[in-house]
Parts: sequence; C-alpha cells; structure tokens
Amino acid sequence: MTATIIKEAIPYSLSETNLNIGTKYRGKVRDTYDIGDKLVLVTTDRLSAFDRVLAEIPFKGQVLNLVSAWWFENTSHILPNHVVAIPDPNVTLAKKCQVFPVEFVIRGYITGSTQTSLWKQYHDGVRQYCGNNLPEGLRKNEKLAKPMITPTTKEAHDRPISPAEIIQEGLMTEAEWTFAANAALQLYEYGVEVAAKQGLILVDTKYEIGKDADGNICLVDEIHTPDSSRYWLAESYEMRFAAHQEPESIDKEFLRLWFKDHCNPYEDAVLPKPPEALVVTLASRYIQLYEMITGSKFTFPSQLQNIEERIMRNVAGYLS
Repeated sequence: MTATIIKEAIPYSLSETNLNIGTKYRGKVRDTYDIGDKLVLVTTDRLSAFDRVLAEIPFKGQVLNLVSAWWFENTSHILPNHVVAIPDPNVTLAKKCQVFPVEFVIRGYITGSTQTSLWKQYHDGVRQYCGNNLPEGLRKNEKLAKPMITPTTKEAHDRPISPAEIIQEGLMTEAEWTFAANAALQLYEYGVEVAAKQGLILVDTKYEIGKDADGNICLVDEIHTPDSSRYWLAESYEMRFAAHQEPESIDKEFLRLWFKDHCNPYEDAVLPKPPEALVVTLASRYIQLYEMITGSKFTFPSQLQNIEERIMRNVAGYLS
C-alpha cells in the first residue's frame, strides 16, 4: 500500500515552491522565506549530497520537517531552538537567528563515502582530523571509543576545521564554541539513547547553532533527520560488522552509493536519473524512520497534487 502511494506521488514531488511572501532564498533542500523577524522554512522533496541536488523523493520534505519538529520539542531541555510553529507538514515558522558559520558534526562511528567522511580521510592515512587523534587499526563502520566533534565551515564546499582554528579565524569566540560544542554532544548522546530504544543506531549527525535576537544560543535548521544524520538498524549491526558487510542503512547513504557507482557525482555536469524502485525504497525508509522515531503512524496528504496551494493556505493564518 505504501509503495503504491509513493509511486503515485512521484510526479507530484515538491521540487520547489514560489510562495508570494517575503524574500525567498533557495537552499539545497529548503526554500526559505524571510518575512521580517521570522523565517518560513519550507522543506521540499529535494535530496542533496556531494554538494548538489541528486533527486526528488516523495514525502521526504514532510518526513524531514516533522521528524525535526519532534526532536526540537523533545530536546528543548538541552538547548532552546528556533521553532515558533509548525503550520504545515512541510513548513516550520522559525525565529530569525544569526547562525554560526560552523557545522557541528558529531560522529560515533567511523564510516562514510564522501570526500569529507571520516572513513575516507582515515583510509587515506589521516590520523589527526579536526583536532581529534585517531588510533591505528580502525575498521570501516567501527564504533569509536567516544563520540568526536569534527566541525566543518559553512562555505561553498565544507572545509574540515579544528576548534582551535575556529577560534583563531574568529568564526566563534572560545566561550561560544565551548558552550555550543558541549550542547551538541549532549544532543547527540540524547539522540543515541532515544534511537536505541527504537532499535536504531544514530551513527553520526550534524547541527547548526546560532544566536537569537536576545543573544541566546539556540539550535536551528534541522535535527536528527535522515538527511542530517546517519541511522543503522541495531539488530543486524554486530552480525554484519563481524562479516565485513555494510550495516543496514535507513537514511540516504545507499542512494549516495548508487550515484558513486553510476557516475562521478562531484564532476559530471548531468547526473543519471535513479531508478523508480530506488526512489520508492528510499521514500519508504524515510517514512519507516519517522514512525520508528516518533512512535506515530505517518499520515499521507489527503491529496497528492497542489501541495504549494495547501502550504500557502496553512501558512497564511500565521502571517497576519
């Protein structure tokens, strides 16, 4: 049933919005509308990796927005966040914050397939990464002795950077870094704990953190989504790791690997279109993750068409 609905929804995936409000900024996944002291963040179905958009996955935007909303609500005791309201399944109304130009990447395992992934760096001989010392003899997908922060800059291409360099380059003060880094580690540890109860391993993740108009440090963007995080199924991890097999992934990693096998996603001007079966599988996994994390049944939209019109109707009441 779910696969059938996903197939029917493919032609109506939310690739982009053009709402008649505020000033629009198009990110890789979100369309952001600046309406003064607040932002309307529309999460589309675009899927990005390798610093570009790869495909559109039905219902992905809804999953990302609602998973984030659930985590924002359940982590506000650790760090306040930017959420004002969730007027639509694809939309977050957020207070405007000054975002630190650093992404807080937290890793609990050594894995990955992109150029900046910890495993790629380690495989190429790197043993000091973003201020962390890595021991010899680690295997791909192995759990680290303790979670580590491997920050990157928010530039056209993510640049790995150490905490000392962040402070030296004036990207953050030492006090800001210390506070935000400690909060990021607490968020990750809480995420690991919650995920474990649902049969999941929160492998790694990234956070964006900034300051609101009153100078309070708060969490922005998204949290623990299958776009910003890597999830594995816990029940098969040990067996597959022992057998030198890849873990069962429930995020976009397997689509990354498909593109790496079929093209050069960093350099090819035109990318191949992923098979429909792959798109359906990924959409199903996103929905599965939503249900495992939140404990709620995923609610499909009452109609697959005219998503933009629905969004505008739902947002309108919050703009007056």
